[in-house]
Amino acid sequence: MTVNDDSFTNWMHREEIAESMIPIIGKLHREQDVTVLLHSRSLVNKSVVSILKTHRFARQIAGEELSITETFPFLQALTTLDLGPSQIDLGLLAEAYRADDRGLSVAEFTAEAVAGATGDNKIERREGRDVVLYGFGRIGRLVARLLIEKAGSGNGLRLRAIVVRRGGDQDIVKRASLLRRDSIHGQFQGTITVDEATGTISANGNEIKVIYANDPSEVDYTAYGIDNAILIDNTGKWRDREGLSAHLRPGIDKVVLTAPGKGDVPNIVHGVNHDDIKPDERILSCASCTTNAIVPPLKAMNDEYGVLRGHVETVHSFTNDQNLLDNFHKADRRGRSAPLNMVITETGAASAVAKALPALKAPITGSSIRVPVPDVSIAILSLRLGRETTRDEVLEYLRDVSLHSSLKRQIDFTTAPDAVSMDFVGSRHASIVDAGATKVDGDNAILYLWYDNEFGYSCQVIRVVQHVSGVEYPTFPAAV
Repeated sequence: MTVNDDSFTNWMHREEIAESMIPIIGKLHREQDVTVLLHSRSLVNKSVVSILKTHRFARQIAGEELSITETFPFLQALTTLDLGPSQIDLGLLAEAYRADDRGLSVAEFTAEAVAGATGDNKIERREGRDVVLYGFGRIGRLVARLLIEKAGSGNGLRLRAIVVRRGGDQDIVKRASLLRRDSIHGQFQGTITVDEATGTISANGNEIKVIYANDPSEVDYTAYGIDNAILIDNTGKWRDREGLSAHLRPGIDKVVLTAPGKGDVPNIVHGVNHDDIKPDERILSCASCTTNAIVPPLKAMNDEYGVLRGHVETVHSFTNDQNLLDNFHKADRRGRSAPLNMVITETGAASAVAKALPALKAPITGSSIRVPVPDVSIAILSLRLGRETTRDEVLEYLRDVSLHSSLKRQIDFTTAPDAVSMDFVGSRHASIVDAGATKVDGDNAILYLWYDNEFGYSCQVIRVVQHVSGVEYPTFPAAV
């Protein structure tokens, strides 16, 4: 047998293991509300090749490829346990097991590592929480995809309705088509049907009512069987407490804004200050995509090195707020053609840092350039640190943060030498540290942070909604 034959045989063996993992992962998710992860990446509803690629990607952050033959025994061990709702990371289990010298079997180690999700420690499966989307643009449709994806267990968030202004004939058909196909993020993973007579979109079995209204005051959600719901405002039309309070109609309990909040509206970056949300807070903001991209790395750097001052320059993809061709716009420069120009503009992300991370006393300035790409941006974060360090030390620290800290769902890490923006379309992290571009000189550090300003941000929104709804389940092994 040739070397190539050996390689192909090995590939087929790993394919076979991945195929056997899929029904186990699906059953754990449906029946026990357990989400199986691999270094913070969900394996639920993933294909054979996707599972194998996720294992291989581990070399970008952990330094070496993670073999599926190594993780599969841990997955098998999970099937023998009385698990409650939780997220369990096979990558962290395998890594912790390698470092353990007590001679435990995989089954014994797994039972110990996830003990917080078993037996008397496990939390009960919670009732689903109704969700309403007010607006159905770029972020609204991606949030819809995520809500539908996460509805598999039947006990999480339930997308019950979307509220939009009627756009003309076949409005619901066209909106369903935009949900089904996306030029950047690809096809919807599943089936979508439309019932024009009832004004309903059915997506993977989720019945979603399309409600037409020109103003929040026109809707009584209880008339649609919606109760105690969380409304996600994707329009950005109202950003202060007074304006957003108009959404607190019958059937709506809380309002979450997908734009920076003004005044006393809390700006929440999941992973950083979501635990500060008061139980009785009914209105909150998920800040901006750029704020979500820079605040977690800022917190990480401030925790370890101290940050004395900083500047963020965002090179941001163009958005629907800009014009395809030159035309009137109320803002300076944004009236010029987005796909033809680099456009200097403002960002409120730097000033928003103080709201999300009040412990950081350092002054942070910021500016932004819109560039002719449709998605994925990069934040260049220049920091004056509280002590001198080295590039290797910073990279090792940030790699560890991306793997083991409470920020591992927010901060990703890549060592790919030829990475470009399109490589990060669909990233579920708030930002990705580009190791190759990182620069450190004494007490000065420059971090290059990629972020999918559409999908990554939408994932952060969902995490906040899960948290305030009470369906955000603990992750095991716990971060250290």
